[in-house]
Amino acid sequence: MSGRGVLGHLIVSSRPVSWINTAYPFAAAYLLSTREIDITLIVGTLFFLIPYNLAMYGINDVFDYESDLRNPRKGGVQGAVLDRSLHGVTLWAAGLSCLPFVLYLIAVGSPLSWVVLVTSLFFVVFYSAPPLRLKERPFADSGTSSIHFFSPAVYGLVLGGADADLSLVLVIVAFALWGIASHAFGAVQDVVADREAGIASIATARGARWTVRFALVCYAAAGLTMLGVAWPGPLAAVVVVPYLAAVWPYRNLDDAEAERATVGWRRFLWINQLSGFIVTLLLIWWWLLTG
Repeated sequence: MSGRGVLGHLIVSSRPVSWINTAYPFAAAYLLSTREIDITLIVGTLFFLIPYNLAMYGINDVFDYESDLRNPRKGGVQGAVLDRSLHGVTLWAAGLSCLPFVLYLIAVGSPLSWVVLVTSLFFVVFYSAPPLRLKERPFADSGTSSIHFFSPAVYGLVLGGADADLSLVLVIVAFALWGIASHAFGAVQDVVADREAGIASIATARGARWTVRFALVCYAAAGLTMLGVAWPGPLAAVVVVPYLAAVWPYRNLDDAEAERATVGWRRFLWINQLSGFIVTLLLIWWWLLTG
């Protein structure tokens, strides 16, 4: 396979449509903490934009190969079915692309920021990789997946020297609940493929109907948590409404029809863009109020 072909597979494996979901939380948290654009903001944002996602999703595609072969939604924006010949190069590309960024971030960070960064990367690796393979441990799978998305924000806050207060803690809790809900709902569509491959998940363990309802509860809890945040934070509670609307139709879904949830999941990917726009407006408002 040519170098261009390998690069194309790596890009698909890194889920470009989801790059913003990890880069944005870091960039927003760091910028709001420091109130300045510097080289660390740029380096950190680039790291969480591409290498971090290549590591997270590339490692997943390597170790989920058997399941992905049975999964009809793989091979596009939701991930590549990596030929076995690409497994080694994917793991090497993930590690080598992260290395220079991690070295820089360690050099400019504090011991606490090192802990957050290493913890984040630990869960990126061992969500999919043995011996832990946390994605096959029901409930731990959703919790770990959530860490993938809120930990860049925590890291940005710590690296930027933000002062922790109740509002900040509540924002992170709400973000974590959103991540748990999103993973749980995303797992529903793979119930059949995962069971055929012998892969456990919150959805295979609890069933499609229960897992969808669990996702609804977590989304609602995320919105309610935002009501306790300082103004204009409570307005962000409205962000969960489109997610609730997208997930609600599947609340009585049978396991045999679990793949129907893929339609709702595709809507979720675009709802993220709307949510990001609303959150950006609120962050700008907060910036102006506290400047």
